[in-house]
Amino acid sequence: MKKRLLSLLLALALLAVPAHAVKEPSPIPRTKTYAGQFSDLTRDSVFYDNVAALYEYGLSVGKTDGTFGMQDSITVGQAVIFAGRLRSLYLHGEAETGAAPYHSADRPQRAYEPYLFYLQAENILGDELTGLYGSAATRAQVAHILAATLPQEALPLINEEMVSEGYARRQYITDVTEYTDYYQDILYLYRAGISQGSNKAGDFYPDQPITRGAVAAMLTRMADPQLRITVDWSSDPRFVSAAGRTLASLIPAAEYIAAPSTDEEMHQAIRSMLSSGSSTLVLKYPSLDAARSRSIMQQALAVVKTYCEQCYNSVSCTYMVDGSLTLTFSAASGGENLSAYRDAAMASAIVVHDQLWQEGLIHSGMSEREKALVYYTWICENSRYDYDASADSLSHIAYGLFADGLAVCDGYTGAYNMLLKLEGIQCTTLANDEHIWTVATLDGIQYHIDTTWADSGKTIRYDYFAMTPGQSWVYHPW
Repeated sequence: MKKRLLSLLLALALLAVPAHAVKEPSPIPRTKTYAGQFSDLTRDSVFYDNVAALYEYGLSVGKTDGTFGMQDSITVGQAVIFAGRLRSLYLHGEAETGAAPYHSADRPQRAYEPYLFYLQAENILGDELTGLYGSAATRAQVAHILAATLPQEALPLINEEMVSEGYARRQYITDVTEYTDYYQDILYLYRAGISQGSNKAGDFYPDQPITRGAVAAMLTRMADPQLRITVDWSSDPRFVSAAGRTLASLIPAAEYIAAPSTDEEMHQAIRSMLSSGSSTLVLKYPSLDAARSRSIMQQALAVVKTYCEQCYNSVSCTYMVDGSLTLTFSAASGGENLSAYRDAAMASAIVVHDQLWQEGLIHSGMSEREKALVYYTWICENSRYDYDASADSLSHIAYGLFADGLAVCDGYTGAYNMLLKLEGIQCTTLANDEHIWTVATLDGIQYHIDTTWADSGKTIRYDYFAMTPGQSWVYHPW
């Protein structure tokens, strides 16, 4: 058995950030005791610990009506006030010391101005938010204001590796890109355990307003290392196990046609059979003879083989002169155990699908073409061509590849198509007199893919992946 390719993960290094030494920050003392000062803060409030801590640090006394305003939006100016107080608390042990020199008795001031002047003097902020201080702050703007509020040594990057990998793979924080305002500041808050996003995928919603409760959570996580979040992003949040899928579920349901006359109608009739989990198709024509029955049987067999992941490659038929014809599909190599072989092949494909997702070799940030390439590599690295295969060998069906690592072209193609269909990728097969291969639609474009010939040498041949029809014709005309 060949070792699975792991080099795809090297791409993560492109977005990785150099590791910082983790140093425990000095705790900021709490000088007050919260005892129900905010009427809208209850024990079951999402941010109870954070808002209570905000009061105890002396960073907020709430609103004049006795509430904290958990769900109220915060303005840019209010965010500046909180940031200025937090920096002062960290550096001087008191929330108002830093801004005190910037209060003016000579002219009226807006409430945020002393804190803004203080942060500007400390090179925390510039003039980039001018004209926005009275507006509702976006989550990105708050991230920018907070990111430099404390020195870097106060915020060790406890989630550095997990966030860098999750973001690089486009598994997490996918709504933040290099084109997002202040995206580096946003990612810094994730790395430092100040934010974990708003859902299991870690989405930040950078352009949306932010509530006072959410800001309280960020501020107090910055002040208290015990409140910081250690993220566990060991698997893709959009990963859905394929457990429970059946071979029948890989086939789109179709309306039964009793007397198909074209290839498309025969495909529809076959799909109606396969999607119901049956291996028997009953057709009804006005009349039949042996020659006509044989022609229909051959047409049906050719269509069934295009669904080679189903492991059917032979057919028998009975017909009545009144036009009733019964087709029973099987596999020469399966015999009476074909049903068990089909179930085992499907179970193996599900294990492969789930394992590749759990290992991060396939993730939600990949295109269909990229996913198809991972499965292509897996097929080649976990099988070899069975040069001793006979007509009744298990190597002709997907089971042989999954169970024994041995296959010929229909086994390779069947196993590969099974994996693609578990991924939701549309695919079928194409064949000539001697060979069969995959035709898949990847990101809206049709490609030919030959896993058999890809595995024909000592190394994987990637020129047989994602061929145009013209390129495929050069290799194997049909």
